[in-house]
Amino acid sequence: MRIIVTGGAGFIGSHVVDAYLASGHDVLVIDSLWEHGGGQRSYIPDRVSFLHMDIRNGELGRIFTEFKPDIVNHHAAQHSVAISSRDPRYDAEVNVVGLLNVLDSAVKVGAKKVIFASSGATFGTPDRFPIDESTPQRPTSPYGITKMVAEHYLRFYRDEKGLDFTALRYGNVYGPRQDPNGEAGVVSIFIGKFLKHEGVRIDWDGEQTRDYIFVKDIADLNLKALERGSGSCYCIGTNTKTSVNTIYRTLVDITGFEAPVTPGPRRPGDARDAQFDASLAARELGWTATTSLPDGMRATYEYFRNLVARAPA
Repeated sequence: MRIIVTGGAGFIGSHVVDAYLASGHDVLVIDSLWEHGGGQRSYIPDRVSFLHMDIRNGELGRIFTEFKPDIVNHHAAQHSVAISSRDPRYDAEVNVVGLLNVLDSAVKVGAKKVIFASSGATFGTPDRFPIDESTPQRPTSPYGITKMVAEHYLRFYRDEKGLDFTALRYGNVYGPRQDPNGEAGVVSIFIGKFLKHEGVRIDWDGEQTRDYIFVKDIADLNLKALERGSGSCYCIGTNTKTSVNTIYRTLVDITGFEAPVTPGPRRPGDARDAQFDASLAARELGWTATTSLPDGMRATYEYFRNLVARAPA
């Protein structure tokens, strides 16, 4: 298949690109390499076509016309809860207006389907756990709001314009290539600090939880979504709550270094807990997460440690 991956130079998107290439697909990556997004040109293999472009660009339709994708995998986004809370207008421009530009371009060339990176942030803090597809969506951040709105647009484009979709509501994805200097991704941020033997900041009381999923499992999910999940949204997680304090203690165990901890306030828009029941994805997509948190964190730590070891003195 011919596949456009927006945000394909980013943390998750680049792993998805690797999975598509390994399965023999023809891939074009479109990425703005936004300074806060963590995307790197070096994450894209030389044999992959790459275009440095913002998804809001009016020339996007021309690129779609030239490449003629069968599938569009849409990972380009403003992904930071903190940035969305500081600048909700910018968040909406990228996550809603940018999405519409992608959908219109896909319809114009007759693409069959969009695979959309949605988010568990669309649920906010629900009344019960685990979260599943029947849980009401009550997002507490502009980022969660725009991801929820995007799902409604996907339904509209499927019903009115014949563009199929599969939306994947990720929990907290972590792993190699995640930006250790960004605002999102506590695992990579903590690893960056541990490798420098620096202290870490733990916001709130550290007992806020997330459902952490290893990025290689997410890449496998995006492979399965090529042929399955027509017109549906799926909760994606491990059905396990893990606190920030547990992430910290696991890294202490892996590294043998007890990083000093500085307490911080609750970040605006942060939900208290998250835990996702992915049984619908197991039934309809044939997917379950297979990487344990300690194994995934150790693999992530080794990745970043090797990067530091290879860096010029």
